[in-house]
Amino acid sequence: MISQEQFNKEIELIIANAIREDVGDGDHSSLSCIPATAQGKAKLLVKDDGIIAGVEFAKQVFAYVDPEMKVETLIEDGNKVKYGDIVFYVTGASQSILKAERLVLNAMQRMSAIATKTKMFVDLLDGTGTKILDTRKTTPGIRALEKWAVKIGGGENHRFALYDMIMLKDNHIDFAGGITKAIEKTQQYLKDTNRDLKIIVEARDLNEIEEILKTDGVYRILIDNFNYEDTRTAVKLIGDKCLTESSGGINEKTIRDYALCGVDYISSGALTHSVYNLDLSLKAVD
Repeated sequence: MISQEQFNKEIELIIANAIREDVGDGDHSSLSCIPATAQGKAKLLVKDDGIIAGVEFAKQVFAYVDPEMKVETLIEDGNKVKYGDIVFYVTGASQSILKAERLVLNAMQRMSAIATKTKMFVDLLDGTGTKILDTRKTTPGIRALEKWAVKIGGGENHRFALYDMIMLKDNHIDFAGGITKAIEKTQQYLKDTNRDLKIIVEARDLNEIEEILKTDGVYRILIDNFNYEDTRTAVKLIGDKCLTESSGGINEKTIRDYALCGVDYISSGALTHSVYNLDLSLKAVD
């Protein structure tokens, strides 16, 4: 996984680019009718039920737009919220609050939706020992926010991107000439380039599971699109030789049954690509 320093840089880039995109050469709606000296206060109002996420990100946005703004946090990231709750108050220049408003809301609404869905999956896995993973099926440009939200919801991050972990999927295997060749070439590449990256290999059937197990050095086997019976068989074959991960169309109706097959992880693209924003508003207060 990427370092905290790398992650922080990603967040900084997201904020800078989002403000550039939204503000351009100025928020002329505010500049035209609100004095630069005017001070204001606003509240982050919850209009839905779920898990709140993005509070710490909002603080970073406010600080980027205007370091003089102050945030009073009432509800921290990862807590349950309901309609009518107030998450925080922000005070400072009215123009600054309005400049930051849309980025804060857009990010927090999506992050909260992802955290809420992740928490639902985490609860469904309770007592099984299986952990939920996200994927790279994220919104281009804001992956760091979405993966942050998964962690807030109690899930775990898979690899961040193509550069921090090796994942040999079906196309890699086919282009490389088979599983064994793909793994051996990968291990040689890591040796030649002096890289220390974990290797995950996807299996499409039990025969491929057996072939993967003939080569040492695989960190995790991705048991992809298996039924329950074959998943249980795969887990027994793999034993403690490496970690196991189920994936492929797993949803809230099937996730616990797959977990009960004994896999260490279940990955779900739906955590980030199929969510509905949590309804939040930033409202001026006296």
